Amino acid sequence: QVQTVESGGGLVQPGGSLRLSCAASQFTRNLYAIAWFRQAPGKEREGLSCISSNDGITYYADSVKGRFTISRDNAKNTVYLQMNSLKPEETAVYYCAAGGFYPGGSNWYHSGRYNYWGQGTQVTVSS
Repeated sequence: QVQTVESGGGLVQPGGSLRLSCAASQFTRNLYAIAWFRQAPGKEREGLSCISSNDGITYYADSVKGRFTISRDNAKNTVYLQMNSLKPEETAVYYCAAGGFYPGGSNWYHSGRYNYWGQGTQVTVSS
């Protein structure tokens, strides 16, 4: 059983930055897709970014492209999400997820494809 734990959330002013971390008990060989999602109150869960554990290829939603960067440290079993130029409407609970499929195209975007989820970390963007 893989467990993921998110950290790094908090309160940040509009235009500010945060770096989220996703620490996993193990990223096994058959968990190829590691992704970040977010969910705001009353809204559907939204895919933000995904990284392939196989080859490091990254994917981004249009809404965060150019502002968010996903990266990984295999030695630490940790995936990061650097978030810059944050907006108030991005206030949400941010989740890390791991899935046993090869990410490509837009298949990473669908939350139902992921097997493991963390408990989430709250990000509040407000002045």
